[in-house]
Amino acid sequence: MHYLADGLRLPTNGLDYTILAIYFAVVLGIGFAARASVKTSLDFFLSGRSLPAWVTGLAFVAANLGATEILGMAATGAQYGVAVVHWYWIGAIPAMVFLGLVMMPFYYGSKVRSVPEFLLQRFDRPAHLLSSVLFAFAAILIAGVNLYALSIVVEALLGWPQWVSIVVAGFFVLAYITVGGLSSAIYNEVLQFFVILAALIPLTVLGLKRVGGWDGLTGSLEKNHGSDFLTAWGGTGIGDPNPLGANWLTIVLGLGFVLSFGYWTTNFAEVQRALSAKNLSAAKRTPLIAAFPKIFIVFVVMIPGLVAAVLVPKIGTAGSDLTYNDAIPLLMQELLPNGVLGIAVTGLLAAFMAGMAANVSSFNTVFTADIWAKYVVKGRDDTYYLRFGRLITAIGVLASIGTAFLAASFSNIMGYLQTLFSFFNVPMFVVFIIGMFWKRASVKSGFWGLIAGTVAAMVNYFVIYKQGVIAIPTDQGANFVSAIVGFVAGAVVMVAVTLFTAPKPEAELAGLVYGTRSPGMEEAPSEGDDAWYRRPALLGWGAVVLAAACYLPYSF
Repeated sequence: MHYLADGLRLPTNGLDYTILAIYFAVVLGIGFAARASVKTSLDFFLSGRSLPAWVTGLAFVAANLGATEILGMAATGAQYGVAVVHWYWIGAIPAMVFLGLVMMPFYYGSKVRSVPEFLLQRFDRPAHLLSSVLFAFAAILIAGVNLYALSIVVEALLGWPQWVSIVVAGFFVLAYITVGGLSSAIYNEVLQFFVILAALIPLTVLGLKRVGGWDGLTGSLEKNHGSDFLTAWGGTGIGDPNPLGANWLTIVLGLGFVLSFGYWTTNFAEVQRALSAKNLSAAKRTPLIAAFPKIFIVFVVMIPGLVAAVLVPKIGTAGSDLTYNDAIPLLMQELLPNGVLGIAVTGLLAAFMAGMAANVSSFNTVFTADIWAKYVVKGRDDTYYLRFGRLITAIGVLASIGTAFLAASFSNIMGYLQTLFSFFNVPMFVVFIIGMFWKRASVKSGFWGLIAGTVAAMVNYFVIYKQGVIAIPTDQGANFVSAIVGFVAGAVVMVAVTLFTAPKPEAELAGLVYGTRSPGMEEAPSEGDDAWYRRPALLGWGAVVLAAACYLPYSF
């Protein structure tokens, strides 16, 4: 992500800073108010499994609505046009519905505290430890991305030095999570959801008014960028060139299936919100409730990007000092009066803090419950793990500050995030999905599936793509292909290892595999033993065909 242009410094005044100060005071107030409810480690890490569905649902969507998404998706709209809807309607909604209807009964019914802990019950300790370490590492990297992006925006818009922005934001997140635990993070995310919308909706409405409404916007874009800019699928035929550098096959398989399902169903920063719900029904409804605003949020991030493409036709081109990432700040400078400007800046900061808090709160849970308590210091009383959870939260925030500077070495934050997802989330997804739907999957297959998926995705990205073995036009296209390759490699290795190793005793699979039920589950659908997903030959051949298909389009 490039630095925002110097000319984008906002004309903020005392009213705007007052709004910002009030917001920070409320954030800390919520943290201290939530402290009274934190008496056990379950209260700290999962809010005592006591929150209503509407709270967890809004927190679920807000945890994802970080400012990296707001800036990044507006930038994608300015660069690629209406194709940005793929990340929402193809790359989010189906996976969120699948999580709520299919996977949450397994997560919540098994009473796990984290996503990696489910792998311990379904597979073995090596698979559990590896997934815990990979997730903890990825959570800190992604939290650092949010901090770094925040520092760039604050430095350009308000004039604060970058290191001050990183430290101040890190301090506030540390304060309210350490004091109030997950409850504090979730209730702040509910607040942040409405603050973010209060920033984006006026920007969208005033932007449309400036360019002559929807007809004026579409007319200008079609004239300057062509008709494909206004359609989601234009130019995505196999062999057809398009700015996105992807075709319908890699969009559907890479983004719509592997990346989106890998992120939404196994990313503990999201699933943790549903696990904190008060019962299984509320847990299942959490991602479904979140899916409704997610359908429409695309408009308030896409339209500002499209408006910016009209107001500054050369944005992102070699002849302009404005990058695509400047779309939102540009409109804030051009359109918003003081007061509303303060709300908009507060909304951006709220979005960054929501994204960081989601990753830090999931990191402290996984590190404490899945690594420290199970492999380092075992069998201590609950008070010890509550104290350690607060300590590791502070360490996690400090580590995030370090990785914020690491993120500065990457030229595009959204591309960086998608790359991380293909490396860490996709291999975990393939292990989960095969483990949940195939009883025969052996205890050893989980570990080797994780290894194979992670290594294959990295090899595709760093060797096949970066070294030019196969010409993939863009980083985004390469991320889609890496995700597919990682999924296929993990699936093939899991099937192969299963055929030569012992399965888990069927009595130990209750509530962990589709078609079984445990006392913690209200209901579980059943399937016959001849279901297609129980046949390793079909799984293996299907994976091989998928692997060939993901490279085929680039040979045309």
